[in-house]
Amino acid sequence: MSGPLQPSVDSAVLPPGEQLPVWRSPLVLAGVLVVAVLALYWQTVLSMAAIWSRSETFTHGYLIAPISLFLIWQRRKALAAMTAVPDPWGLPVLFLIGVVWLLAHYASVMVIEQLAMVAMVATVVWTVLGRRMVWAMIFPLAFLFFAVPLGEELILPLMDFTADFTVAALQLTGIPVYREGTFFEIPSGHWSVVEGCSGVRYLIASVTLGCLYAYLTYRSPLRRTVFVVLSVLVPIIANGLRAYMIVMIAHLSDMKLALGVDHFIYGWVFFGLVMLLLFWAGSFWREDHFEPASPPLAAANGVSAAGRRSPLPVAGVVLALLAAWPALSYVNAARQDTVANLSLVVPPSTAGWQAGEPMSEWQPRYLGTDASVQQSYAREGHRALVYLAYYRHQRQGAELINSQNVLVKQKDPVWRQVAEGPREITVNGKRIQVREGKLRSETQDLLVWHWYWMDGVYTTNHYLAKFWESKAKLFGETGDAAAIIVAAEIGERGPDAAAAVLNDFVTGMEPAIRASLENVAHE
Repeated sequence: MSGPLQPSVDSAVLPPGEQLPVWRSPLVLAGVLVVAVLALYWQTVLSMAAIWSRSETFTHGYLIAPISLFLIWQRRKALAAMTAVPDPWGLPVLFLIGVVWLLAHYASVMVIEQLAMVAMVATVVWTVLGRRMVWAMIFPLAFLFFAVPLGEELILPLMDFTADFTVAALQLTGIPVYREGTFFEIPSGHWSVVEGCSGVRYLIASVTLGCLYAYLTYRSPLRRTVFVVLSVLVPIIANGLRAYMIVMIAHLSDMKLALGVDHFIYGWVFFGLVMLLLFWAGSFWREDHFEPASPPLAAANGVSAAGRRSPLPVAGVVLALLAAWPALSYVNAARQDTVANLSLVVPPSTAGWQAGEPMSEWQPRYLGTDASVQQSYAREGHRALVYLAYYRHQRQGAELINSQNVLVKQKDPVWRQVAEGPREITVNGKRIQVREGKLRSETQDLLVWHWYWMDGVYTTNHYLAKFWESKAKLFGETGDAAAIIVAAEIGERGPDAAAAVLNDFVTGMEPAIRASLENVAHE
């Protein structure tokens, strides 16, 4: 059988006289459809560009597309010897990618949305030009994924590793260290491992350059894999050495050097030297000669000039699929109710807990809330506070799960978070998971428990909360959700006594807290 939706055989090599006519139509269509992806998903593209502009970690994103195009241009002779045969097997893949994009868009998970958009570009090329041609361009197309600002979820584990490495190295050097979370103190001064010290920007830059270097320098899959693995491991270890080096320079200079601007200069110079050494070592096993062009396959594949199919029908289906998902998102956005002023009230006093004067000047940072309240309570000499952050129609920049929603922002002038981890508590006879954090200022220490409320369900699972948001938008529901945060003073009695106060506070006040949230949900 023949027809535009029949799965194709691999692209074939044609006689030189037929190459230009074969190339012209599919190449133009592929280019038009790639531009269509960028135009239809312009908000996703702009979200990537915005991060490239504001974050030094992802500035390289501007270079990824030009590098990919250059790599494809390098392969132009091999590609010109092939003919494009549309491959409709790419259509169901494109459909699934569109579903992923839509769900990520509804859940405001920008990184998944951006990955899906880049995957659409590669899938469009595959569908219009065929499997053999897309395989010939597989690395340049895969390299496009480095344009996605990905890797922020590595910041916290890398901060912990850097702190572990630095403290261990200082102890081996014979310098006494007192550590609390990512903060530590030595005789000459105080230090903290913040986001900029995590090394994530070095890691991302190293992996991007490492993959490009491995592709251009090696032909053996084993050598490429080994070099990419080294480009992951080396910057992580090097960042630990960098942090230790900076602390030691400051310590030995009586805190006169390696502070301020030169702190970052030393870091980048050290990283540059490490990468040069890595590339220099990798050059000893280089094999950057190009493989010969593939042998002619026209006879084997049976693709003749007369038997080739027009790419127009497949391109039409591709365009329809591309347009469907943004259209659905706009329809959903249009039917969302306007967020009015919600009447979220302070939980009333109950179980002996009486509303009173503020216990602390601290307040968590939750962006774009539709309503929020904070109130302190007291009972029998114990004090606690509750903060509620309520979201009705979650949207980008105003959603419950957001990396900017934190107990304490980075480099806060007053507060610092010295610890965080999971904890299990009992609420109305049921065991639930919460997150426990310890906060510190010069005048007060706080123990904080926090968790999420999603239309009556408690959780700390970010993925479940995002799934809830996506499901609500998919079915036209409001998707009401909130953050519940309670805190008590640690004081001289220590964290265990503060935990007992919080447990008593949550047991007594939970019905009132739940009622406040449910009343807003029923408006």
